[in-house]
Amino acid sequence: MIEEIKTSTKQYQKLISVFGKKYVTSKVESPFDFIHIATKGVNIHAVLNFSTYFNISKAATAEMLNISEPTLYRWTKINKTLERNFSIKLFEISNLFLYGIEVFGNKKNFFKWMNLPNTALGGLEPKELIEVPGGVSKVNDVLGRIEHGVYS
Repeated sequence: MIEEIKTSTKQYQKLISVFGKKYVTSKVESPFDFIHIATKGVNIHAVLNFSTYFNISKAATAEMLNISEPTLYRWTKINKTLERNFSIKLFEISNLFLYGIEVFGNKKNFFKWMNLPNTALGGLEPKELIEVPGGVSKVNDVLGRIEHGVYS
């Protein structure tokens, strides 16, 4: 039986709903909990739930995780448990998306912003940085500046 998961913020409660309680069975109270959960491994179906929750194609989801769409399909077919780095990347992207939706007020505005070139990101679209090492952090920083009213 799965014990009730307690979180310290609404953000982490939403994160659990993105993946599904069935696939995140440990408590999530900080980003460091991502590492502990990822070390145990996250089921591939959490990726599919992520894709559905944010209404993102499986091809785009695979690209963000730096894998091919056929690999994603194959992993789903064999019910793979993700390796640590893929799991952490999935947590980071999900957390970023939830934060962005909070900053912009809704999914539509956030994803529209993700597809626009941004001066603070060297003229790149935020979505282009998601798959690059350190890219999620850079996009997260810009969102923080936007949230606090700093021109970005």
